[in-house]
Amino acid sequence: MPANISRRTLYIYGGYAVAFVVVAITNVLDLPPLVRFAAAVIALAGGAVAVGEATERLSRRLSPAATGVVQSVLGNLPELFLAIFALQAGLVEVVAAALVGSVLGNALFVLGLATLVGGLRHGKLTFSAAANRLYATELLLGVAALTVPFLATQPGAPDFGHAQELSAVVAIVLLVVFAVSVPISLRLAAEGPAAKPHIPDDEDASTPDAIHPLPQTLALLAVSAISSAFVADWFVEALKPAMSTLGMSEAFAGLIVVAIASNAVENLAGVTSAAKGNGDLSMSLILNSALQVVLFLTPVIVLLSFFVAPVPLTLILSPLLLGTLAVSVLLVIFIVTDGEANAFEGAMLLGLYVIIAAAVWWGPRIGG
Repeated sequence: MPANISRRTLYIYGGYAVAFVVVAITNVLDLPPLVRFAAAVIALAGGAVAVGEATERLSRRLSPAATGVVQSVLGNLPELFLAIFALQAGLVEVVAAALVGSVLGNALFVLGLATLVGGLRHGKLTFSAAANRLYATELLLGVAALTVPFLATQPGAPDFGHAQELSAVVAIVLLVVFAVSVPISLRLAAEGPAAKPHIPDDEDASTPDAIHPLPQTLALLAVSAISSAFVADWFVEALKPAMSTLGMSEAFAGLIVVAIASNAVENLAGVTSAAKGNGDLSMSLILNSALQVVLFLTPVIVLLSFFVAPVPLTLILSPLLLGTLAVSVLLVIFIVTDGEANAFEGAMLLGLYVIIAAAVWWGPRIGG
């Protein structure tokens, strides 16, 4: 057995390799779309487990804030690949809904599940208030940055007819804000109680299994995330016929199905950390992922769409998507700013997520 690779890690990555091979075979044999779609979802889940394992190893070497940044960058790669392939297929509305769905999925579904599980197991989930206030404020900035283009491009507004140009300007500004925010967030976290790596209470930091070689851990993360590019391609290829068969609306497919599937990495890692009582790592993983969707992933996809999509993606969201995003971020702000969350707050977040899912279930159908 390779040094410092536990039997658990070998089982997890072996299972992911099997899932990857299975979804590859379903595509080579051109099996029915629902079969290929189901296999792709299972493979994405396998990648989630694999990256979750590598993230836990990484958290024993880096601070929760640094772990959240590194893991979110790699964890958002599946969504970037999904978006590129979907844009090439002309699924612009699905991509727009999926980006909003990624933020809602992390801010409501994942955060709600994490605080519910952490609250039920530990009474309440505690974390650094200062660091998470900054994360929440950045999320609010992202909502404001999406609101301005919506208002400015309405009929009679000064930028009516210039949605693409304004979207490009806003995307560049968001990327600059993201570049500035990362070092500031890391420095702020370094001054707080979450500055040290997390070693579980029942483990000795001096044991071989407690501290893993950093290059090896980063390699495991990178392999898991990069391999998801192939799974993402297969997922999108089966998406339209599968959703048409299931009679699912485009908004629901993007906001719920694609968003959850492409964010499965953060889903598992954030909830697992909360279940273990590590609130700082859990919040860092979840909120960093939502932030990177708003400040990094969305502007990158908007700019790339000018080159890869038949119709460029703009930042002009529908009133429903923009409104749900705004109220969700406001709710998150109220929950995280006091440095603790309980199971009831988690249940509230999950309840709002279900309401939003129901609100987009009826709508234009893919293939309809």
